[in-house]
Amino acid sequence: MVKVLDSILSQSAYSAEIDVPLEKIDIADWLFNLPEAEYLRCCPPDHIAAGVTWTDDGRRMSINVEQIGSGLVVQHYVAEVAEPTYCRMNSISDVFTANGRTQVNVVWELSVEKIDDRRSRYTNKVTAHPTDAFMTFIQNHGVTYENAAAARQTAGGDHNRRETPLFAASLARRALSKEGALR
Repeated sequence: MVKVLDSILSQSAYSAEIDVPLEKIDIADWLFNLPEAEYLRCCPPDHIAAGVTWTDDGRRMSINVEQIGSGLVVQHYVAEVAEPTYCRMNSISDVFTANGRTQVNVVWELSVEKIDDRRSRYTNKVTAHPTDAFMTFIQNHGVTYENAAAARQTAGGDHNRRETPLFAASLARRALSKEGALR
């Protein structure tokens, strides 16, 4: 069993406007029906693969494989909240580096709010927490927590900055395609 520590390893939040009314956006529907090719378009070349599955106890999961900085990360996001305007996904993520494999906890929060009757604002917030396995990993490789956190903040922030507007555009395409299907 992996132990998640309370401290924050990295955190970033970016927003992008969507030219779609709030009422037409459904983040949970988008997230759990996102075609892999669309996921890849949402942060090339970092996004590598995606899929959805279930936990043994029936909770929805989103599996994302992505390159963040120099690490290959396999995210095992379990839905804690999956609603049209807010999703909170929690993952014990596997991180593969040149020095080996470790794990971090990643909380991914996706939210949308109304700007006006025609536009919405999507926010993509990612918070990483160290695990006991991560602390042992960096200690075994002579890396200080401060240096590891700084590297994670730089790489994770850059990744989030680039994927947020592309996720927002994908949410808009999904909303508009569903609207077109209803006509």
